[in-house]
Amino acid sequence: MDRNFHKTDMRLIKCLLWGIVLFCLNLGASVHAAELTEFDAHYKAFRFGKELGTANLKLESLGRQRFRLSYQSKVSMFFLSDKRTEVSLFSFNDDNIIPFKYSYERTGFGSDKSLVAQFDRQKNSIKINNESSVQWHDEFDNQLYRLDIQLQLAAGKKELQYNLLNYRGELKQYNLVVMSTEQLSLPYGLLEGVKVKIVRPNSTRETYAWFAPSLGYQLVRLKQFKDGEEQGDIQLSAFITAAASN
Repeated sequence: MDRNFHKTDMRLIKCLLWGIVLFCLNLGASVHAAELTEFDAHYKAFRFGKELGTANLKLESLGRQRFRLSYQSKVSMFFLSDKRTEVSLFSFNDDNIIPFKYSYERTGFGSDKSLVAQFDRQKNSIKINNESSVQWHDEFDNQLYRLDIQLQLAAGKKELQYNLLNYRGELKQYNLVVMSTEQLSLPYGLLEGVKVKIVRPNSTRETYAWFAPSLGYQLVRLKQFKDGEEQGDIQLSAFITAAASN
């Protein structure tokens, strides 16, 4: 067994599963905070048809227009494993997403990593790990920009651009282009999905995401290739809203 080969495969799968964090947040039909619906979304991770891990994204209301979005993932390949957790605390008032606190933790093979970012509206700054600070020009955290993606897709937008603070504490920009609408067969069932391509100039990686209009433009599939070879395929397996659970 080639240990280095398996480590490389594991890095590819964990990178794709981590990518699910870059897209999922259910909003429903309305754009107002009062209509933001609690949900619990579950995903399965595959590579060449073999299941390798799972991910979960959960939105909870904290009252007074405040919310908690939590993400967890776990992938395993042979003797390697990777676990990640992300939590965003934010408010949604008058169609404005306002992050308060973002935290990230990763454990598994390699070095463990963590990050905490505090967003200070009065000082227009983001404090990272209670140490260094960067200027805040209304960037989202690593999760919350997804909420706007869903709003813009619902509004018929075809090209999107976002600035955000990623899980490494770096300011980044993402560009997305809507490609087509496709019928998907997933562990969840049959769904129609809007296909979106993540554009990365000067990169050999290709990433595609599908969002289902029938589920409030929830992410239902994420697939990534590198140098033409499949790295992984994330698919929705279960989706529960507060209304459905009552």
